[in-house]
Amino acid sequence: MDEGRLPVAAEGGYNYDDRTIYVGSWNFGGKRQGEGHLQLPDGTRYDGLFENGLFHGIGVLSFPDGAKYEGEFFDGWFHGYGIFWRSDGMKHEGEFRGGKIWGLGLTTFSDNSHGFPRNEGFFHECQMKTSSRCPQVIKKAQRVAFIARNKYIYKR
Repeated sequence: MDEGRLPVAAEGGYNYDDRTIYVGSWNFGGKRQGEGHLQLPDGTRYDGLFENGLFHGIGVLSFPDGAKYEGEFFDGWFHGYGIFWRSDGMKHEGEFRGGKIWGLGLTTFSDNSHGFPRNEGFFHECQMKTSSRCPQVIKKAQRVAFIARNKYIYKR
């Protein structure tokens, strides 16, 4: 068992009254824990790790409009390294905090450009504050997204 992680008590599925469906592991407190798949009534889907009922660890969150986040989660938020794609094709590769683009990263627009000046550097509250190259952060975000994609999307 990982340090700080609650043990898994059971595996199985549950259909909620609001048409939300969960299939995966549960902790002894009856909360989603470990690997699972959550489908919301609006078509939003999460495939990945849970802790105490929240998205936590590596996973993939897909929205009904085609937007998608592949990467790390913490306490239910995009948090850590990952890639977010908007439905219009724009993507951001890099660091996220509290569900927002926050930290080093690179934004690529739907035409495959990076803007002028280049949208690579430090972002705060989803806005670029300082320009700087950050290839190591981009590679780490791509690696984490690749792991999430291959572990959870191709299992469907």
